[in-house]
Amino acid sequence: MTLQQLRNVYTSRLTTLYPPEEVLSIFNIVCEDLLQMSKRDIMLDDDQPLAHLQEELLLRSLENLLTGKPVQYITGFAHFYGHLFEVNEHTLIPRQETEELVHWILTDFKNQPIPHLLDIGTGTGCIGISLGHAFAKANSTTAALQVSLMDVSLNALQVAQRNAAKIAPSVNFNFIKQDILQARSLANYDVIVSNPPYVRELEKLEIHKNVLDFEPSTALFVSNEDPLLFYRQILQLARLQTRPLVYFEINQYMSKGMQQLAAQMGFESTLKKDLNNNYRMMKCWIAQNPQ
Repeated sequence: MTLQQLRNVYTSRLTTLYPPEEVLSIFNIVCEDLLQMSKRDIMLDDDQPLAHLQEELLLRSLENLLTGKPVQYITGFAHFYGHLFEVNEHTLIPRQETEELVHWILTDFKNQPIPHLLDIGTGTGCIGISLGHAFAKANSTTAALQVSLMDVSLNALQVAQRNAAKIAPSVNFNFIKQDILQARSLANYDVIVSNPPYVRELEKLEIHKNVLDFEPSTALFVSNEDPLLFYRQILQLARLQTRPLVYFEINQYMSKGMQQLAAQMGFESTLKKDLNNNYRMMKCWIAQNPQ
């Protein structure tokens, strides 16, 4: 079969699960990340017969996709902020909204790199590693730069460790296995960033089946009764810092509650909208510190 023929097979079989344009995007991702094809090969040489192994891999991937399995778990990789991150069933798939959080931090510190950064609930390490790589690239020396990646899951930390070694080998990374809800103190950091679990159980009806069935639920969901428990704990620990400055990804439905929580704990805060015009990011600081 040719690539064009297989593209047609993907389109005819997956359109019950995804819009046609998303099917084409998924097909291209499989070809690029699993078969190491270039965009040129996919677009211009799609009438050439595929090798038997290539055809077999594409057909096997299609069967997995039909179960709802995300394409990133099939290829084992996800694109994030210009990098290719390893992902597996122990990590969330990095998302575009989180790229915007990284960009916000880099914009805030473009002329003032962060010496010591903590990424809580790091998963693949996409936030901390992307920041570390960008700061290292912008500065001739990385001796003072240290990025700490924390997660409750040892399996996730092992993925983050491999991603860090591949993407930002010159950066000094520290890997911490810790349940943040059980932590009583933290080392002193210049910036703390976190994308913690924030999806309430009541919101499961809004979640796509491929997320519910395949992504780690402990990294996604919180109880309806106390949906801000991770934010409360992180802010409580941040208050013990010399110059607490915290960036969060937040639930778009709970932005007002987040501002109230921050104020109650002595923090000033600002919200930021994502490209979909939803409040999905937040920065918190103690009043005497600069924004």
